[in-house]
Amino acid sequence: MHAVQQHASAQQEPVVILRDLSKVYRDFWRRTRIRAVQRLSVEVFRGEVFGLLGPNGSGKTTTLKMLVGLLHPTSGSILILGRTPRSAATRRILGYLPEESPLYPFLSAREALDFYARLFNLSGPERRRRVDQLLEMTGLTHVADRPIGQYSHGMVRRVGLAQALINDPDIIVLDEPTAGMDPLASRQVKDILRSLADQGRTVILSSHLLADVEDICDRIAVLYNGRLRAVGTVEELLVRGDRLIVSLPAADADLLQKITGEIRRRTHREPDISHPRRNLEDFFLDLIRTARDAEASDLSGAGEPGQVAEYLDHYAEHGETPPPHRIQAEKRK
Repeated sequence: MHAVQQHASAQQEPVVILRDLSKVYRDFWRRTRIRAVQRLSVEVFRGEVFGLLGPNGSGKTTTLKMLVGLLHPTSGSILILGRTPRSAATRRILGYLPEESPLYPFLSAREALDFYARLFNLSGPERRRRVDQLLEMTGLTHVADRPIGQYSHGMVRRVGLAQALINDPDIIVLDEPTAGMDPLASRQVKDILRSLADQGRTVILSSHLLADVEDICDRIAVLYNGRLRAVGTVEELLVRGDRLIVSLPAADADLLQKITGEIRRRTHREPDISHPRRNLEDFFLDLIRTARDAEASDLSGAGEPGQVAEYLDHYAEHGETPPPHRIQAEKRK
């Protein structure tokens, strides 16, 4: 999965470095109450989607909040492109989506994104350009002027993702980006994040949804009780080297018996035989997209997202071609 990109990452300097990072929550009398993160050390590279996994209370959200400067580490260090998270230069290149989207329910999506764009001192024309492109990218154009309070949870998360991208960040930190989304919205957001990484941006996310992490992450770190339990590429952590899967066309009973007999004779093991099955997500998405195409003029929710916002696509904006290892991660293999 994304093998070329993983190899490229190994040859680069890390853009995010956590060294012996710890966070202890104390009570009023300075007594230790919770050791949320304990001596965490990881590195993240440019153009990588890096996932943090772990059960509730494992330290994922605390780690992300320290990464974006909302919490001070008790000990250890964080460097983002050689700077601390709290430096002004670092904050200009960070995009952050917290676990709960802090959006005003009486503002429309367009108004909310314009508000966040003003915080970065963008000019009026540039604000309008970016807001329009983000609304199209997240599939919210036709509901852009509806109050956010009338949105579904998944639509609110799309607005939250858009606000995290309003400043054209190099490093995007997302806490449970697909939480509460239906499978269609989740797939769309994952495609957006993969496209952003393919263009050289770094995406760091946490999630309880293991299938989502497996689907888009280049590497993952598993936390439990504040400690790092495993880190590596999805391939390294999940592949079983003691088993092989061979896919064959449908065969008649005689041929199948000969094949399995030969396998049994050579390995002294009984082979597993079954018909391949479609991924449930793929089946669901194909079904819904067919229905959506048939009823495109009568949508009540979010629409199909567009391409990555033009201002986020630095290669297209300057008429350049991404490096070979960035081109759709080898067309997503």
